[in-house]
Amino acid sequence: MQWKGKVIGGVIGAFFGPIGALVGAVLGHQYDFQVEKDEEEAPAGDPGIVSAVFFRTAFAVMGSVAKSDGRVSEGEIAAARTVMQQLRLSPEQVQAAIRFFTEGKQPEFDVQRTVREMRGLCGRHDLMRMFVEIQLRAAVLGNNLELPQRRLLQQIARWAGVSAFELAHLEVLIRIQQGQAGASASGSRTGSRTSATALSDAYRVLEISVSATDAEVTKAYRRQMSRHHPDKLVANGLPESMMEVAKERTQQIREAYETICARRGMR
Repeated sequence: MQWKGKVIGGVIGAFFGPIGALVGAVLGHQYDFQVEKDEEEAPAGDPGIVSAVFFRTAFAVMGSVAKSDGRVSEGEIAAARTVMQQLRLSPEQVQAAIRFFTEGKQPEFDVQRTVREMRGLCGRHDLMRMFVEIQLRAAVLGNNLELPQRRLLQQIARWAGVSAFELAHLEVLIRIQQGQAGASASGSRTGSRTSATALSDAYRVLEISVSATDAEVTKAYRRQMSRHHPDKLVANGLPESMMEVAKERTQQIREAYETICARRGMR
């Protein structure tokens, strides 16, 4: 439906204020013409090869993004280690990840070629979107996406075939997760995040407007769960060590759906 992207774009943009809502609507307009193409998944390459290349590329590009302003700060190093912990990597995998991260920091590392080669090998949009999400996680944790990192990530998203609309939405999802985690850690989830905020966030997670019908809410929920299903992603080449990211995303989607259902009295 041609109006869908504009509505969702406005919802995403509103997270960043009135100007963001306008920008989001423009991005959504572009998305309307790409959504069908994005939903058509090309066959993936050999899952074992894709998994190995995905792992190496994820941490090498993470190192490149961290170095994009000329230096890698302690915060960015800590952020990379936090991502490794979130992924529950084994000691051997952590050592490999650090080696690839260091490789990506080197001046001769060609991030554009590396991302394009991975996209050509992997062939699936859902995996490339997950790849970009992992980069965003580290960048937001490391320096809150300062300008040099933001610009490079925008380029990386384009090379990966992930639209500006999707990139903006992924950032919103990550920041919503951070807000939820912060409220939970403070022991005052209901106080720090009001029910109105939680409901607004839920609509953003499902990529629908508050005017969506109950049937549209359920359809959006099923679409998002199918798109981010951990087993499906791993079967197509996502490293099993990175399944935790997909699990967290499906949990966020499930909680969003339950929040909306509770508010509407849906069963």
